[in-house]
Amino acid sequence: MACLLRGTLRLTTLTRPLTNLDLPTASGGLLLPPDRLRHHVRTVHDRGDGTKKSPLAAVPERLPFSTVTQEDLDFFRKILPGRTVTDPDLLESYNVDWLKSSRGSSEVLLRPQTTQEVSQILSYCNSRNLAVNTQGGNTGLVGGSVPVYDEIILSTALMNNILSFDAISGVLTCQAGCVLEHLSVYLEQREHIMPLDLGAKGSCHIGGNVATNAGGLRLLRYGSLHGSVLGVEAVLADGQVLDCLSTLRKDNTGYDLKQLFIGSEGTLGVITAVSVLCPRKPKSVHVMFLGCETFEQILKTFQLCRSMLGEILSAFEFLDSECMWLLNTHLKLDNPISDCPFYVVIETSGSDPRHDEEKLHNFLEEAMTSSLVTDGTLATEESKTKALWSMRERVTEALTHDGFNYKYDVSLPVETIYQLVTDMRAHLRGQAKRVVGYGHVGDGNLHLNITSPTRDAALLAAIEPFVYEWTSARRGSVSAEHGLGLKKRNYIYYSKPSSAVALMAGIKAMLDPRGILNPYKTLPDKLL
Repeated sequence: MACLLRGTLRLTTLTRPLTNLDLPTASGGLLLPPDRLRHHVRTVHDRGDGTKKSPLAAVPERLPFSTVTQEDLDFFRKILPGRTVTDPDLLESYNVDWLKSSRGSSEVLLRPQTTQEVSQILSYCNSRNLAVNTQGGNTGLVGGSVPVYDEIILSTALMNNILSFDAISGVLTCQAGCVLEHLSVYLEQREHIMPLDLGAKGSCHIGGNVATNAGGLRLLRYGSLHGSVLGVEAVLADGQVLDCLSTLRKDNTGYDLKQLFIGSEGTLGVITAVSVLCPRKPKSVHVMFLGCETFEQILKTFQLCRSMLGEILSAFEFLDSECMWLLNTHLKLDNPISDCPFYVVIETSGSDPRHDEEKLHNFLEEAMTSSLVTDGTLATEESKTKALWSMRERVTEALTHDGFNYKYDVSLPVETIYQLVTDMRAHLRGQAKRVVGYGHVGDGNLHLNITSPTRDAALLAAIEPFVYEWTSARRGSVSAEHGLGLKKRNYIYYSKPSSAVALMAGIKAMLDPRGILNPYKTLPDKLL
């Protein structure tokens, strides 16, 4: 792929290959067995006083980064006049994640507007060994968007300009701080849509979406961001600007470097701009909300959808009755159909309303005749389709009102995803307040959520590593779309072989030798 690197790439002989990571002398290509994984977790998180701290809640020791001085502040204020924030009250919301489960203690917030300003910031921070935490909309769920200690927060909120849109090719180029919903509105006015849609679209940034490889509700139809993102501009740890901001759909010249930054969670570079391939806005959109008696019926309904709806099927989501109870109780959202053990949200989008309605009629007739669906409703008006979608999109919000929340985002073979919920309920034997499941059937992504009145160490010990061992045994992934962040960094070996993790560490060491970019995130505390 053709990329322009502004500056000279320096391959440095590393005295510290990757901050606080012990590089292995050899690595195998197989996933580690559960007994070795359990030993690793115990070793990494042994306090040294005979007690253990939970891997999820564990915070690694602060690495030997420099602390911010008055001289540093003077430099930042010079290049960012009026956009260097040190007021503790203003910093509070930037130090705490959306779930209020991760909190940092940063004393400096920087708000650049241009790529060049980001380059100046990182070049200076790298020379001073100052750690940097890049933050977009701060909607992450794994502690990856906020500092762990006193890292400088680099906010992309003011980098919110749309740079260009080509109505012929459908390629949008914009800065990383553009809010997803704002991009969606902009594109809809031009008869296009974004290829991804998230419940957090009103506040999440496109740069953060790309940095975490966000999946969302449209992945079934349009695929992941690894396919939709055509170009990325990123600033490396030493301030060099990597210009891979291509708008070409085909470019086979060398390594596709932009893919390194998609899903890297800000650990390899700061994404400053992206170019995204955007589909045409569909002329015909229908949303169905259906009730099923068993998860097996959901799977059969999904098969029927793929067979009968084919090219117009754009989303297939599910939630269980526990989720519906949360929506009813905490958000006062009424169930649009009769009570059922399971619910499905199906969206179709096409170009011919008559054609789509005929397909939907035939599908619903077959689903009801086959007793796959016990009740349902269909909406075509925008206000009504949004109301049906809210039953799925607002489950996360409803969970925040149900006590302390343990969130797990796993991908599994489609036929097994709800079995994890069932097995977790049996495993916990009433220790939890609630165990609920919802997610994306179309791509095998389960959102398992467990609530308790307050944070409960005994409950967490019962959940982990059970949830990861269960997932690994079925060759699933411990993170389907949320990333690893701080909370899941040490569980990467349940999904990736040690050889792959060692290679990731090597890439990190090459691009960020001093480890200043989003430290303590994504990669494990120690390599095996």
